[in-house]
Amino acid sequence: MRLLYNILFTVFFLLSAPYYLWKLVRRGNWRRGFGQRFGWHKISLRESLAGQRVLWLHAVSVGEANLCIQLIDSLREEIDDWVIVVSTTTTTGMSELEKKLPGEIHKIYYPVDFWPCVAAAFRAINPTVVVLLEAEIWPEFFWQAKKRGVPICLANARLSDKSHRGYRRFGFLFREHFSALRAVGAPTIADVGRLCDIGCRDEVTEMTGNMKFDGTSNNLDRKLDVPALLRRLGAVKDAPVLVGGSTHDGEERLLAEMFPRLKEYCPGLMLILVPRHFERARAVGEQLRALGQRFVFRSELTDESGADCLVVDSTGELMLFYEAASIVFVGKSLTACGGQNPIEPASLGCAVVFGPEMQNFRAVVRSFLEEDAATQVADAAELENVVAELLKDPEKRNAQGARARAVVETNKGATERTAQMIVRVLSQLSVDVVR
Repeated sequence: MRLLYNILFTVFFLLSAPYYLWKLVRRGNWRRGFGQRFGWHKISLRESLAGQRVLWLHAVSVGEANLCIQLIDSLREEIDDWVIVVSTTTTTGMSELEKKLPGEIHKIYYPVDFWPCVAAAFRAINPTVVVLLEAEIWPEFFWQAKKRGVPICLANARLSDKSHRGYRRFGFLFREHFSALRAVGAPTIADVGRLCDIGCRDEVTEMTGNMKFDGTSNNLDRKLDVPALLRRLGAVKDAPVLVGGSTHDGEERLLAEMFPRLKEYCPGLMLILVPRHFERARAVGEQLRALGQRFVFRSELTDESGADCLVVDSTGELMLFYEAASIVFVGKSLTACGGQNPIEPASLGCAVVFGPEMQNFRAVVRSFLEEDAATQVADAAELENVVAELLKDPEKRNAQGARARAVVETNKGATERTAQMIVRVLSQLSVDVVR
């Protein structure tokens, strides 16, 4: 099976390499750490890790990177004499890690799942334990870990219905890897059930809660003054702000089309569009021009810029724009499937609205809807009606935001529980743990 997988992976990678490289180049800064993706690491890294107890944590992209940062904050108080290595797959994830983690923590790119690349990465890092944030399962990585006797844990192991079906369909490939996991922390009881169904052992799988509820605004880097930025755009004092957060193709157009009609209810309304992939910002701008919408890019804002719409073509600032928002539309929920994280704006007391396609956050959505702490709409027409009602009724808007914040506060604590789960694994390995 392993040989067949690597043959097929090689064929697939060679065929997809041009697209893979194009995406890297498009997102920028692709040369930095490029060799790490193929397991090539500097001798200095190897030397600094040699003979050390190494905890390797992997965070796919920005969202997982922030969870990883939270987890490290909790773990560093518990363990002593450990070296921490954090990997990510995306350049945006790396940017978050470099901004928010101290220099003594090593940051690297995750290797391509081809055996020479993964083997080289394991030789360079020589981890004692690996922790994967969310259900990030690559077969060759697991085979290499097994070969070396390295235990792997899953943290915040959310498993959507789609992923569950996929892992079941390819159980012949993935079941052995799930059964080999040393510890699994899942956000909900439903996730626990799905994970055990695809091979995770009951005795090592537990509900730790959703770590995303622990990500609050307390640690925001406020180098950007969003209210001042809005004033430069010409916003009046206390003007309501509608933010389209982590939007996907088509959602920006929908928001821009309804924006003039929403301004009839609220003439001072400002619109901020934050595409999920910042490299789409120029394409979004072209759509807005075609609609006749006055806008300015975040990177081109000047004191002379006069517009009522801002297109954010930068990264790492979404929470700052949420902090200034009156109403937030959560993207990837109308024109794409899965949804983006509604917890982030909710933690700031925003009135949160999202579309029907929130499959990746089903349990989270349920917790908000049960408390009337967010609104789910069926389509763009209903979205416009809901936003209009919230604009016309500030008391309703503020009350919904307060309930959203309360839901977040009630569900906190998952990061600490996850940290303790990992500490137990370290204890079982007979390592020194500082309580």
